[in-house]
Amino acid sequence: MRRGAGVWRRGARVWPPAFGGALLLLAAPVGAAGAAGVAGGVPWWVWPAVLFVACFVMGIVAVPAGIGGGTLFVPIVGSFLPFHLDYVRGAGLLVALASALAAGPTLLRSGLGSVRLALPLAVLASASSIFGALLGLAMPVAVVQILLGGLVLGIVAVMFISKRSEFPLVREPDALSRALALNGVFVDRATGQAVSWQVHRTWQGLLLFTGIGVLAGMFGIGAGWANVPALNLLMGAPLKVAAGSSGLVLSLVDSSAAWVYINQGAVLPMIAVPSVLGMMLGARIGARLLDVLRGAVIRRLVIAVLLFAGLRALLKGTGVWP
Repeated sequence: MRRGAGVWRRGARVWPPAFGGALLLLAAPVGAAGAAGVAGGVPWWVWPAVLFVACFVMGIVAVPAGIGGGTLFVPIVGSFLPFHLDYVRGAGLLVALASALAAGPTLLRSGLGSVRLALPLAVLASASSIFGALLGLAMPVAVVQILLGGLVLGIVAVMFISKRSEFPLVREPDALSRALALNGVFVDRATGQAVSWQVHRTWQGLLLFTGIGVLAGMFGIGAGWANVPALNLLMGAPLKVAAGSSGLVLSLVDSSAAWVYINQGAVLPMIAVPSVLGMMLGARIGARLLDVLRGAVIRRLVIAVLLFAGLRALLKGTGVWP
């Protein structure tokens, strides 16, 4: 990373500073390519409007599906809108953070989010996400695009083949789980019943979340796609508790990695602000739907969208589909 006359240089790419880059985009005449590669012939204000609407819809479906907003944001925006992938990844972490923070109060009040369960996992994942962010920014964009496409297709496979259990059977918590008091009670409003839960395989969960943090920081997609299966299938948390606690984990993991992108000038307000606003509004609606909707229908929709976006990212990185 070299710092030149007012720009950040990285290999053959030139990064304007975050606020300066936004001003260049706003000042770019219609038909001229902006600093982040905005397509010609389209007024600049169209892209913030498109981002706001798209992120509003993503926020609604992300919470009931049990994934972070960044999991949808980065592959969709990075593949179909004319922004540099580094800026998209930087905004993706802020988007995932915003959706998690917006849904957090509702999840905590309903008992679906457990601070005790989320905190020890988030501490390790947030530390490893910093390493992942530094690694991702050091890699060529084409390589990141190909890896992102492969990762998204892997996420689709995990979501498709994993048979999540609404209420996994945990016969006995392990010693670490008992020491950390990783248990609780929540009221399932779909049935009106109070459900007691506890977890096991805590050491394995801590190790897995360390690896999840690396991937979250590297690709800027958050980690909701991996948090929920890990909490539900590995550790035995009920599905709704896993989805709710995943949002609390995201709020710590994404904030750590986001600072790396901000420090490197890879966050543009023109991209981040409308995306964050749309995601926060959508996530508040999605958090309310989590209580009354079964996630199966939402999951099928998310799988279809991610499959298309993953193929698009893979082909774009290889140059087959520019």
